[in-house]
Amino acid sequence: MFAGIDVGSLTAKAVLINEVGKTFSFIKETGDNPKKSGEKVFEEVLRKAEINKADVKHIIGTGYGRIALSFVDKTVTELTCHAKGAHYLNPAIRTLIDIGGQDSKVITLNQNGGMADFVMNDKCAAGTGRFLEVMAGALKLDLKEMGDFSLRSNSPCVINSICTVFAESEVISLLASGRAKEDIIAGLHQGIAKRVGNMARRLGIKDEITFVGGVSKNTGLKSALETYLEIKFAPVGEDPQIVGALGAALFAREKYFTELSRKP
Repeated sequence: MFAGIDVGSLTAKAVLINEVGKTFSFIKETGDNPKKSGEKVFEEVLRKAEINKADVKHIIGTGYGRIALSFVDKTVTELTCHAKGAHYLNPAIRTLIDIGGQDSKVITLNQNGGMADFVMNDKCAAGTGRFLEVMAGALKLDLKEMGDFSLRSNSPCVINSICTVFAESEVISLLASGRAKEDIIAGLHQGIAKRVGNMARRLGIKDEITFVGGVSKNTGLKSALETYLEIKFAPVGEDPQIVGALGAALFAREKYFTELSRKP
């Protein structure tokens, strides 16, 4: 078996893959200790696969918390791992949008699944998972409810600010004025879609395009992005949240066999 551990700012993911492509995965919240979260998801995915750590031949860490993972053999950037994982799941993918807990990324891929170019917003929380988490708190909703909730909207609000602090104040004011929660969320999603969509357009969208990461499970935001960009996202496996961890596991497998072939 080969392992990929992706520790993001909000969630930690682990993927195991064997020589023939059979996979196991596990996800949990990162919390305030990336090192412990990385260790925990690794323990849990080992338990799920019913194997021991000694059965894992190579481990690669990625994500925001990768430097805290002392048990991995090597670390690789999440940009490269997302490209690797997406290409493995759907070789036709040429553009990838990833909205993480702390940043937003748009990546273009070459025909071999390598990263050709990227653009990244990592200077503020605007339009990220953390942004949505704060807005869910202001609206007194579970974060997982926001996607389907927003799809009920018939009259999305116009949110003038995408800054987390100002947008939160704006959301509270809209609630006080009697606006429906679904209209407020739909407005937030449209604002994020415009911000991330413009990043994608600056980089240049190449078909096929997909959406990965935990935020891609938000059906309302996914729909808003498709509408703004006038596209339909291509499928990329059963769980788009583990694409980065899968890419890391694929790199681990590749690294192991490369080194094995060099031995006399």
